[in-house]
Formats: sequence, C-alpha cells, structure tokens
Amino acid sequence: MYGYLFVYFTGESNPDGEQIYFSLSRDGLHWEDLHKRQPVLRSVIGEKGVRDPYILRSKSGDRFYILATDLSIYHRGGWEQTEAMLTGSRSLIIWESSNLIDWSVAQKVDVAPQAAGCAWAPEAIYDDLVDAYLVFWASSIEASDGKARGMHIYCSMTKDFKSFSPAERYITRGPNESIIDTTIIQVGNKYYRASGDGQITIESSEKLRGDWKKVSTLQSLGLELTGKDVEGPVFFKFNDQERWVLLVDQYATSGGYLPIVTTDIGDTSGACWEKLKAEDYSFDILKKRHGSVLPITQHEYDFLLAHWGN
Repeated sequence: MYGYLFVYFTGESNPDGEQIYFSLSRDGLHWEDLHKRQPVLRSVIGEKGVRDPYILRSKSGDRFYILATDLSIYHRGGWEQTEAMLTGSRSLIIWESSNLIDWSVAQKVDVAPQAAGCAWAPEAIYDDLVDAYLVFWASSIEASDGKARGMHIYCSMTKDFKSFSPAERYITRGPNESIIDTTIIQVGNKYYRASGDGQITIESSEKLRGDWKKVSTLQSLGLELTGKDVEGPVFFKFNDQERWVLLVDQYATSGGYLPIVTTDIGDTSGACWEKLKAEDYSFDILKKRHGSVLPITQHEYDFLLAHWGN
C-alpha cells in the first residue's frame, strides 16, 4: 500500500454538498481534494442526496463498493424543517467499481426493517466465518413502551451488495436510547468498533457476531471528547506501520475532522493515544463530513491522480 483515498460529503448548505467527493493523501494526514473540488459521484435516485459514504475493497481485491445514506437534508429544507429520523429512507445507495474511476449506476437497496424511520451511516466488513459481508447501519425504532424512539445499529449479510438477508438488531443501548455511527476495524485476530452513544465508545470482540466488551471512551482515555463534541468516527491503519487513526468529526464547533492516533486500540490508560495538533495535519479546502478512508496501492493512487487530479 502506498497512499489513501478519502471518500466523504461536505454538508447540506447547497445541492452539491450531499454527494460523493474524493481526496488523496500519501501519509494519511495531509490531503489533496480531487476533481476541482466537485462531486465525483452524484445520486439522482431516492432522496437525490447521499451522506456518510463508506468505501471498501472486496475480499478478492478486484472490486470496490461505496455505500451511503439515502438522505438529502438540503432538499428536505434543513434539519429544523425535517423529521428525517422518523420519515427517512430505509434504503442504502450503492456504487460498484473495478478501478476506482469507472463506477456503476447507483443502486437503491432496501435494508432497514419496515418499522424503521431511517437507515443512516452504513459500513461493511468481510466476515470470514460466514464467507459474506456484514453490512450495518443505524435505524430508529419506536420503543415498545411508546415513551421514546431509540436509534439502534442493525445489520444484514450480503455476498454481492445486491441481495441482503433480513435486517437484525446488532447493537443497542436500550429501547429508549440511541447509538449511531458505528465503525469497525480488524486488528490481528480481534475486531474493534467505535460508536456514538453519548460518548465515542470503543469495544472489542474476537468475532463480528460474537460478544463485545467495552474497552474505553475518548473521555476515559483523557482526550476530553464526548458525543457532544464529535461524531462520525472512522478507523484506518497507517500503511506499513503498527499505528491506527481514529478520525472524528468536530461537528459541535464546525471544526472538521480531527485525527487521533494510537499504537494500541485496546489501550485503556490513554498512554498509547494522541490527539494531533492542527499543524500536524491538513484536510485541504473542502470541509469533510462523515466519510471513510481506503488504503490504496501506488498504481491506484497514480491512476486517481491522473484522472481527477487538479
């Protein structure tokens, strides 16, 4: 691996903000916006806007997929004018490519339960135990006591990102509580996930569908960040290093992404975690909202730069 591709959206202040943008980096910390800072992919189906894109490489290595939330806050008139959590799309928007340049026509795939009010922030990871991809996202469901509508993480299995198994509840903090923005990474024979549940909570497990135990929160690690400060966590590994990045979106201050670097995601003392200073990274001009990072080869990096470089 040689560099990194960042896939993201930029906001909801204009019709182009909720579309798919690309940026490149050699070191994972300093980024260059591509395609003259214009969307690389647009959704013209569903709500005609996409948020929270996640990009992954197939298990075989010869395909790429982008999954995104089917939601346009711009077209809905802003967060104040919408009940997106109650009346949102239950679908994901999915693109497929063999080379990161030529992408399929966007597909709209229903995944959330019939009773769900939305399907937000999808991700996917390959599960060797069942030879299929675990796809997961957040959906709101009315609690049985009728007192509140909680947000829970649901999941489904797929082999081709076209056909999906019936949705199952994957993570919950209780019927009246909310959890969103889950991200998962495999490190050796362990999995780690980070989720927004009032904190940014980190958990670990030896199986994707196994028992998970709480490891820490960003607050307990001494990083002075809670869910009131940051959202949209995403993990990725530095190429050729035993160091990992947890990117978090400083939505409360409109501060953009903040990289937090660790040499041990399972550390609970905070000694292995570092919140980088502003001079240590650059995200270029575009404000990057909830996205994902894909490590790429030099051929892929050069191909992207030649096709969409500025």
